[in-house]
Amino acid sequence: MQPLLSQYWPILIFGAIAAVIAGAMMAGAMLAARQKPYAEKLSAYECGFEPFDDARRRFDVRFYLVCLLFIIFDLEVAFLFPWAVSLSHIGIMGFVTMLAFLAELMVGYVYAWRKGALDWE
Repeated sequence: MQPLLSQYWPILIFGAIAAVIAGAMMAGAMLAARQKPYAEKLSAYECGFEPFDDARRRFDVRFYLVCLLFIIFDLEVAFLFPWAVSLSHIGIMGFVTMLAFLAELMVGYVYAWRKGALDWE
């Protein structure tokens, strides 16, 4: 039983060192930073507008649109990385398929742009 527990010492030491480093960084930041809080700095930040107390207030749909557009184009980039890495193996059919995918996303992007989904005012 003793040899089994002795194998966990490196993990315990690593955890202790990580905790000491994290604590030192937090303490250093607290000592070095200027601590001058004010009401604006301490207030909650709610998606670009003043925080509210009523949960039934209407929420601007632009935030949802930007979120959806971010997810769409984030997925596009997530598909582009493995495609670029394996481009030499997938041949011309993989290249044409990805171009069709990018063209479809570009049509969606142009549509959102024309509809004003990217405008904030």
